[in-house]
Formats: sequence, C-alpha cells, structure tokens
Amino acid sequence: METVYKSALVVLLLVVIFSLGQALYFMMTDKDDDKRTVWALTRRIGLSLLLIGMVALGIWMGWLHPHDVGQ
Repeated sequence: METVYKSALVVLLLVVIFSLGQALYFMMTDKDDDKRTVWALTRRIGLSLLLIGMVALGIWMGWLHPHDVGQ
C-alpha cells in the first residue's frame, strides 16, 4: 500500500508541475483576453492543496515517515 501511495504522490506532483508549465505557456502565447492561464493556475492550486492533504494523510496513517533532520 505504501508504494502505491508514494507513486500516486509522485504522479500528482508531476501533474502539478505540468500544470504550472502549461500556465506559463498560455501566459506567453495568448495575446487576447483568454482565461486559460487563470484556469491552469487555479487547477494547480487545487492540485497542490490535494497533494498537501495527501501528504498529511499519509503521515497520519503511518504510510509516510518524515525524516528527523538535524537530530
């Protein structure tokens, strides 16, 4: 279960990065009053919140183990 969960987190992170790149592309190419950039950034924010929630859930369920950095 942990491996599948971690793989889903990685895939979701890649989708967030793709959405950010998509927003950058739309921002550079669209010259008119188009909402594609806004929608891409809105989608990225929603996916980022989902990613943070999944990480918190994984830590709470014991599937993810944060490192003790500095100890």
